[in-house]
Amino acid sequence: MQHFNFSAGPAMLPAEVMQQAQAEMLNWQGVGSSVMEISHRSKPFIEVAAQAEQDLRDLLSVPDNYKVLFLQGGGRGQFTSVPLNIAQSTDLSLHLQSGSWSKGAVSEAAKYTRTHIVAQDTVDHTGLRVVPGQKDWSLTDEQRSQAAYLHYCPNETVDGIAIFEPPKLEGVPLVADMSSTILSGPLNVNDFGIIYASAQKNIGPSGLAVVIVRDDLLDKAQSITPSFLNYTIQANNDSMYNTPPTYSWYLSGLVFKWLKAQGGLSVISKRNEAKAALLYQAIDNNDFYHNNVATQHRSIMNVPFTLADSALDSEFLSLAEANGLAALKGHRSVGGMRASIYNAMSLEGVQALVEFMQEFSRTKG
Repeated sequence: MQHFNFSAGPAMLPAEVMQQAQAEMLNWQGVGSSVMEISHRSKPFIEVAAQAEQDLRDLLSVPDNYKVLFLQGGGRGQFTSVPLNIAQSTDLSLHLQSGSWSKGAVSEAAKYTRTHIVAQDTVDHTGLRVVPGQKDWSLTDEQRSQAAYLHYCPNETVDGIAIFEPPKLEGVPLVADMSSTILSGPLNVNDFGIIYASAQKNIGPSGLAVVIVRDDLLDKAQSITPSFLNYTIQANNDSMYNTPPTYSWYLSGLVFKWLKAQGGLSVISKRNEAKAALLYQAIDNNDFYHNNVATQHRSIMNVPFTLADSALDSEFLSLAEANGLAALKGHRSVGGMRASIYNAMSLEGVQALVEFMQEFSRTKG
């Protein structure tokens, strides 16, 4: 029986990457040690780091006027790092709050800046969750003039809510938490002042955060910013001001090479869209299942759904596990089910889930 891991994060990695890491575990490139045992300042590891950065730049077509940083602390670490690095305590940070993670970013930014929520997700007249468009935002000209940046999360992992078009405010840098959507398809880096992402979904193992920051946003850090959180210091030290998470960095580099070997992000995007379409079709065509997100905001990466009878939740999860379908329990804050179908999840895995869902509804509905 095949095993399919639908965990939201830490999430599954490509099997080919794991097999290569396994083969190189004890004797990496003939040096007699694991890559996790060598100095981050050694020539072999510096080459790993440089190649990983170049491969990521190639995949995302990162322009030359952006720095790429490989840092510790995951996504929550960037909730702190962003306001400390590009805003002063008297500045205003704007926030589009579309779910759990963007809400967390507001709470953290409020410790270091003044904050203003321009809009937040709501429920429309049909009972589905939506995110207001810019014409419906609460934002004055004065607030806009005082804004150091606008923060949003293109894909809410917990809620399954996606924003597919980046918002635009002339003169206000856009900051995106792409933890659960980066590398799932092409994007225009020039639309953003900062892109950050925790690694444990589409990049690599947990513990690493990737930050892509435009050059003009450097040298703006508050005086209280810890040195290892300071983008400028890290950029000037090639992300090695402090000892970086070397093994996570190495594995992420393998993932970047795997993505290139698949044909790049355009190919990956088509695969992801096909997987999501199959799963949403199974939900929409069966009254036993329900997704509460409006169609235009449905995530491609994280698909939450509920059963017609929540009393069956435990049985659904235990039977799914017995059938090789792991980690389908929804986030504790929302309940229900959630299938995370990141890049490493195959179409076959989604097909297996759909077949299980159909059989479960037939016998329990």
